[in-house]
Amino acid sequence: MTPRTAFPPPPAGAAPRHRVAVLVRPRLLSLELGIVHQLLGQARAGGDPEGAPLYEVLTCATEPGELPTDGDFTLTVRHGPEALAEADTVLVLSSPDDYTLDRPELTPPLARAFARLRPDARVASICTGAFVLASAGLLDGRRATTHWRHAESFARLFPRVTLDRDVLYTDGGDDIPTHGNGGGSGGEGGGGSGGAVLTSAGCAAGIDLCLHLIRADHGMAVANDVARRTVVPPHREGGQCQFIREPVPQPASPGTAASREWALRRLGEPITLAALAARESMSVRHFTRRFRAEVGMAPMAWLTEQRLRFARELLEESDLSVDRVAERSGLGTAANLRQRFHAALGLSPSAYRATFRGRG
Repeated sequence: MTPRTAFPPPPAGAAPRHRVAVLVRPRLLSLELGIVHQLLGQARAGGDPEGAPLYEVLTCATEPGELPTDGDFTLTVRHGPEALAEADTVLVLSSPDDYTLDRPELTPPLARAFARLRPDARVASICTGAFVLASAGLLDGRRATTHWRHAESFARLFPRVTLDRDVLYTDGGDDIPTHGNGGGSGGEGGGGSGGAVLTSAGCAAGIDLCLHLIRADHGMAVANDVARRTVVPPHREGGQCQFIREPVPQPASPGTAASREWALRRLGEPITLAALAARESMSVRHFTRRFRAEVGMAPMAWLTEQRLRFARELLEESDLSVDRVAERSGLGTAANLRQRFHAALGLSPSAYRATFRGRG
């Protein structure tokens, strides 16, 4: 007799989908749950909207039943913690219970649920879901983030976790999948999970985290397709500041958007900081300060990030040689491209192409 499972089997002849269990708790933030289902649910093979779904996403709780949410409606959760035992990836969402946590330990129901995790499962959190991961010991000795408003409480409760208060998300696996049904980036070591452990900041950073997971599992083309259909930016690096004090320039104050648009149209050309500043008729010093306030990083660091993104797309979607990819992306030489790839991703351009070319 075949044992009953929480996740449905794939259609006959179809490749197995990556199984994701989303763990929710009372008074969950409904937006967080919607983000996970919307983004992962739209990922299709080859970045084709008509392609086969790449993820099977289930919502579960420590006990099935009706849960209150942050809105004027409830959520009926059909699956209990048994879904965690079958999941390739487990995503833990936030709850107001995290805001008043005074002891660094799991409640008995959560402890029993976490005991079901597969040793190689990838585990991630959105917002203060990081409190649960830390209470489970999964973040000991690792770098993690959470919502900036609760950073002080997190640091006090979990001194063995290296808290990065400013970033959008953390992933010790650095983008590259190493296990599990098409996905999962490698872990940092330590903690109780043999797979990767990721954390993200406030609710909207869950969008960045989900796109990061898709990009790590299936490459830029699939992630970009999901971003386009969801109408969100396809990529914000995890190290980008989560709390930018001046995200929108005042009407009377010139911004830097025009210079960014100008640069993105000519990534393969030489671009200097002075040239970017000149596009906005600003001094280099004022432009740099304005750019940091709007984007959360230095202008030339942003430019390098955009060139690396373009290089990754070219490696996935074209037959250009590594030399031509370096030239087209503005990174100059194949040697510089290799150096940048190793620093950012931990592998060579050729290995990246072999991993993601035509993937889906």
